[in-house]
Amino acid sequence: MKFNITTPIYYINGEPHIGHAYTSIAADILARFKRLDGFDVHLCTGTDEHGIKVARTAKKEKMDVVEFSNVVSQKFRDMSAAINMKYDDFVRTTEERHIKSAQAFWKMLKKEDVYKNVYSGWYSAQDEEYVAEADLDKNRRAPSGAAVEWMEEESYFFRLSAYQDKLLDWYEKHPDFIAPASRRNEIISFVKGGLRDLSISRSQFTWGIPVPVDSDSDEEKSELKHVMYVWIDALTNYITSFGFPNNKAYVSEMMENCTHIVGKEIIRFHAVYWPAFLMSAGISLPKRIFAHGWWTNEGVKMSKSVGNVVDPRDIIQRYGLDVLRFFLFREVRFGEDGDFSEAALQKRFSYELANDLGNLVQRVLAFIQKRGGNIVADYDISDADKSLLENSRKLIEKMRPFMDKQYLHSALNTVWDLVMEANKYVNDMRPWELAKTDEKRLNVVLTVLCESIRSIAFGLAAFIPDTARKIFNFINVKGESFGEISANFVDQHFPQPSVLFPKEK
Repeated sequence: MKFNITTPIYYINGEPHIGHAYTSIAADILARFKRLDGFDVHLCTGTDEHGIKVARTAKKEKMDVVEFSNVVSQKFRDMSAAINMKYDDFVRTTEERHIKSAQAFWKMLKKEDVYKNVYSGWYSAQDEEYVAEADLDKNRRAPSGAAVEWMEEESYFFRLSAYQDKLLDWYEKHPDFIAPASRRNEIISFVKGGLRDLSISRSQFTWGIPVPVDSDSDEEKSELKHVMYVWIDALTNYITSFGFPNNKAYVSEMMENCTHIVGKEIIRFHAVYWPAFLMSAGISLPKRIFAHGWWTNEGVKMSKSVGNVVDPRDIIQRYGLDVLRFFLFREVRFGEDGDFSEAALQKRFSYELANDLGNLVQRVLAFIQKRGGNIVADYDISDADKSLLENSRKLIEKMRPFMDKQYLHSALNTVWDLVMEANKYVNDMRPWELAKTDEKRLNVVLTVLCESIRSIAFGLAAFIPDTARKIFNFINVKGESFGEISANFVDQHFPQPSVLFPKEK
């Protein structure tokens, strides 16, 4: 079973921030869950390094554009390491393999879909797209708020207008293609409003992938002045990672099992332009495009000029990586906008991670240590044990539908329901009293609790992997497959547990 997951390749005009980390952690969570569930997983990320904005930023920094690209791309690799993202491929659009891929993809576009014309219009270098006069705001800026400039250039165009009905038909036949529903409705409305042909090359600058030529004629030589529109270049990274242009049938198979995780600001490029390009090239469309929301900082949009951009490295240094990973997907429903507040993060840390989870694991396993560190697996459950035991063993089954739809918040809530049920069970069963009165019943209670803790660790393994690994080590579990949840505990000795979340934060 294959499961392919991608982040967008990140544009290198700026340094990584909490928004980039959010997208990458989400993709990493989905990939980890599927690996534990026995899937053959391919997780791809990378950097988008061409375009006028990169060239201008490099010049502003007084750096050669290649050197600038190398430096900033490495920062995104470093971010992936900092958030413990286990990717399978990192694609840079300046790599030779990607240049070959993008040029081969261009050549596969139907000839009738590509034509040359002169384009005149307002261009947003920040968004890397032309903006219609009607779409400018009252300050004559792009809808994103970016500045625009008038540009006139010879350009190749893609007949996007010819794909309006084809796209609408695809959306209707594949209702889960775009998620969440709000983004799907937005895209359908946009496409129904009418599609204009799209400029797919630039001739005003040279920092990009040259449009491929097919002959040595004078006419074809002139096309060397064109470079690909950055979005057709960037979007092709997904099939570059699957080995395109080699084995096109395999590439299509991989795309059919692929989910793109993107921010809502680039949903149009992924849900309109990309499918149309793929249709023209005869390559299968992805299974789903999921667009998440934006993060504000205590109610204010993050901005370099305001100085309120959250650096994930700072949060990780002060609270730990798993605290950040947990907060991002416990605090906000994935797909909606969220507000980053350190006070809210501190609350989640103290009340849920340290108290609910940390205390559960600590008091159960520490109690076992006081009794010599041994657990007895041969036990008969009573009606009082059934609910916790059954919910523990069915946890992953309950999580799967949420994870398949990228409802990460709901999946994490399901795990936390079990955490709270296990805590209630401890309070109801009162093992500290059973130790004085009923040794056999105590063994049952402790073993049931150990099974629940094992299931909780597996439920959390994709979200907070370092914490899950600590718990697995406490109870002698490998933690490599969900299949381990059904295994019986043998008569064994547990090591001394340590505190999962020290409170001196």
